Amino acid sequence: MIFESHAHYDDEAFDADREELLSSMAGAGVGTVLNVAADLKSVETTLELAKKWPFVYAALGVHPSSAGELTEESLEWLRKKLTAEKAVAVGEIGLDYYWDREEEVRDRQKYWFARQLNLARETGLPVIVHSRDAAKDTLDVMEAERALELGGVMHCFSYTKETAAKILGWGWYFGIGGVLTFKNARKLREAVETIPLESILLETDCPYLAPEPNRGKRNDSRNLPYVVSALAQLKGVSEEEVIGITERNAKRLFRI
Repeated sequence: MIFESHAHYDDEAFDADREELLSSMAGAGVGTVLNVAADLKSVETTLELAKKWPFVYAALGVHPSSAGELTEESLEWLRKKLTAEKAVAVGEIGLDYYWDREEEVRDRQKYWFARQLNLARETGLPVIVHSRDAAKDTLDVMEAERALELGGVMHCFSYTKETAAKILGWGWYFGIGGVLTFKNARKLREAVETIPLESILLETDCPYLAPEPNRGKRNDSRNLPYVVSALAQLKGVSEEEVIGITERNAKRLFRI
């Protein structure tokens, strides 16, 4: 079954129908969901979802745009939360320069990115990395912190095939979602052509980034078959093969 490797079902966008939606996952062919925290509040709500739903697991971390929340005390609190039974990754963490252009803010992002990479090392968990408009600095921080040893996934990968080749050399995975179906995603398709299926995870980033033909609408894991179809066509394999390989990849990375 489909392994959804990056969702935000604790987001307020799902407040009206969260129970009904999660109850429908098995019937839609989705067997496992990794819910990913983005700030300190969502660390708690993500753990609540994982506790309630047997097929939901938790990734815990603070997104770069929320890095201002972090202190040494809250980092220690996060460390303790990562010992929870169904916490399987540190994330999403990383750098996002799309909105934050001030040098001071970017330096803060880099500091807490490095600190959370060290947290992954201390807890022995893999990492989910968010990187937007920050390819060089992301890779520089990861290399400085020896992140290649940790294992992880580049969430919503959006860079060139040259960047992909470097990350592939580390043995890391690539999160591929609805953007692959967009008409203007030529650069991404070129990169994905060079990435073996054995290094790809399926993801939505829901409620964001719904694939065609639902682009612009609220996204959820039931849209992943559109991504499966796009990957199957790009790789010249069956949809069943895409689902099977990416599920094994995710279970291997997150040790589920």
